[in-house]
Amino acid sequence: MRPMSLWESGESTGEISLSALFDGAGEVSGRSSIGVDEIAHLVCRGGWPQAVLAKTPRAAYMKSSSYVDEVVHEDVHRVDGVERNPDRVRNLLKSLARNISTMATNETILQDLKANDSSISEKTLSSYLNALRKIFLVEDVPAWSPSLKSRLAIRSAMKRQFVDPSVATAVLGATPRRLLNDFRSFGSFFESLCVRDVRVYAQTLDGEVRHYRDQTGLEADMIVALKDGRWGAVEVKLGAGDIDSAAVGLKKLSAKVDVGRMGHPSFLMILTGTDLGYTRDDGVVVCPLGCLRP
Repeated sequence: MRPMSLWESGESTGEISLSALFDGAGEVSGRSSIGVDEIAHLVCRGGWPQAVLAKTPRAAYMKSSSYVDEVVHEDVHRVDGVERNPDRVRNLLKSLARNISTMATNETILQDLKANDSSISEKTLSSYLNALRKIFLVEDVPAWSPSLKSRLAIRSAMKRQFVDPSVATAVLGATPRRLLNDFRSFGSFFESLCVRDVRVYAQTLDGEVRHYRDQTGLEADMIVALKDGRWGAVEVKLGAGDIDSAAVGLKKLSAKVDVGRMGHPSFLMILTGTDLGYTRDDGVVVCPLGCLRP
């Protein structure tokens, strides 16, 4: 069971359907009522049913914090019966949160932890990470390896993600106000929110979410790949300022893929924190997260 998406919690209008895009719906339109302040709140609240139903924002954030406390002191031990240091678990969660939506390696995480815990080893780190995966708290995004027209090296590292962005904000003590004062970090947390929802929607279509990055730096934050071979590429942009460059990147990626083997993309999408959903003249779909549904 995953946390609730914005469509399930009633915050998305559902005017733009992921399923319809896979079925060839080229022209889209929609208008999201979720402003940037509300997005910051939704990142911190998360999709936990108790948090969604909470009567006040403060009560909702406390639900996420309580869940993290339960993981640190109970769940991570109960999953396999192995006793683990609660402080080490919390420090690991903090490091993962600081590196959310990045391709930070285990070595990067290890060096971060060693600043406060010099005795931790790579083997211990792997054990802790595996425990967090077993309880479905950590859910990294695997890399997508398509057939390309050229022999270009594709990065195989996973992108660091939690099952819900509120895990990261809770463990760091981040509030909506703090996110709004640090838009660079806010963008990474917004990407995590988008990944959560698209994973929910893709699962209903018998699909999965991956990411793409090659040696030239060309990337797509998400590749939604269905088991029948259809695929679509998604770039996440919190604001409108980077939409044009994101569209150029998606078109470049599409041109690199060997469509004889992979097929043409069903869609190229920029998933945003803006209000208007539409199809650009170049065919790229601009979709506010607050308009998306399965």
